[in-house]
Amino acid sequence: MGIILNFVYMLVILLASPWLLYCALVKGKYREGFAEKLLGLAPRIDGDVEDDHGKTRVWLHAVSVGEVNLLGTLIDEIQRQHPDWRCLVSTTTITGMRLARKKYPDLTVFYCPLDFTWATRTAMRRVRPHLLLLAELELWPNLIHAARRQGARVAVVNGRLSENSYRGYRRIRPLVAGLLRKIDLIAVQDESYARRFLHLGAKQQSVHLTGSLKYDGAETNRRNPKIIRLRKLAGFADSDVVFLAGSTQEPEEAVALDVFRRLIENRPQLRLVIVPRHPERFDSVARHLDSSGVAWQRRTSLDEGPLNENARVLLVDVVGELGAWWGTADMAFVGGSFGNRGGQNMIEPAAYGAAVSFGPNTRNFRDIVTLMLNHDAAVVVQDGAALERFVRRCLEDPGYAGSLGERAKDLVAQQLGATQRTVELLTGLFSPKTATKGRNAA
Repeated sequence: MGIILNFVYMLVILLASPWLLYCALVKGKYREGFAEKLLGLAPRIDGDVEDDHGKTRVWLHAVSVGEVNLLGTLIDEIQRQHPDWRCLVSTTTITGMRLARKKYPDLTVFYCPLDFTWATRTAMRRVRPHLLLLAELELWPNLIHAARRQGARVAVVNGRLSENSYRGYRRIRPLVAGLLRKIDLIAVQDESYARRFLHLGAKQQSVHLTGSLKYDGAETNRRNPKIIRLRKLAGFADSDVVFLAGSTQEPEEAVALDVFRRLIENRPQLRLVIVPRHPERFDSVARHLDSSGVAWQRRTSLDEGPLNENARVLLVDVVGELGAWWGTADMAFVGGSFGNRGGQNMIEPAAYGAAVSFGPNTRNFRDIVTLMLNHDAAVVVQDGAALERFVRRCLEDPGYAGSLGERAKDLVAQQLGATQRTVELLTGLFSPKTATKGRNAA
């Protein structure tokens, strides 16, 4: 099977090579980590050195920025409960790598190998994990097989399986079932995901309902030092009303800007913050702002000063700050929901008590969206006109916006606890016997 997969992967890369080359040259993607990705040359972890002797090594894989952020509370809880466990983090994208290095400066961070047999086997021999922990749905057959050969346990945390993914996997159910049976723990977000994993062949005793880690990772205190610092940097006054469009994709920045321009004349206290999802789009959004005629400023210029007091629009052109910027927002639009991306995480603005809105295309967060809508804790806006009506109503009726935000904040508070439940399950995977087996396999 591994050889067949190698051939399939090589064929896919060959067919996609023009697009990959374009992304590397124009967008700056795929330029780093060739040795780690193609050859599996992950950092060599020596289990005999003093700082690692006797420690259980946990390799946590997070694809990109969203998953890197997601794992923060889990890593903290693992280290709190198990100081003798050593966490190592792998990622796939450049933006994920940059954030992981910034977010986890004390941990070993590296690029995950591509799912070729030679790369995954080499990486496993070098890292020698006792536990391979995959965030959400990263079912790479050769990586999982290499982990099991190395003697490691395998777990999926914050597991989710969308209806589209389920239908696709169902077409190759015999292959998927064999892969799922190699996974020791599948900790899922809700009952619908659990049923789908079981229908695809996962072992009954391996699937556990824990809830979503995303709720536990959400900050709720608007007065924390980081948010206070950002408000001061941006020059936000207490009387300002901040409308933040975050994790946006094209054309959502333009839509948010149009809403702002139509409302600012009669609402001079309105401020707009735009946070594009992908850093390679920062410059194109900046060019659009230049051509719009509005006074605006880049986030990167705030550290250098001076503050442009006439700028009512801020473009956040840095990675990893969106979570704190949500804490400055009175009204929030969560991007990736007007286009085909399937939405982005709306828990963070909800946790701060912002009045949350998003577009109609939120399939990747269907469970969270359903929960929020059932509790009247968010609003779906179908297009730019509906977004304008939402922002206008929040401006004209602060009581409406406040009540919407309070319901969202209360809802997030009710969902806490997934991290604790997940770490308890991970702890249960180990006994002295399994730990010894993992350490001795080399």
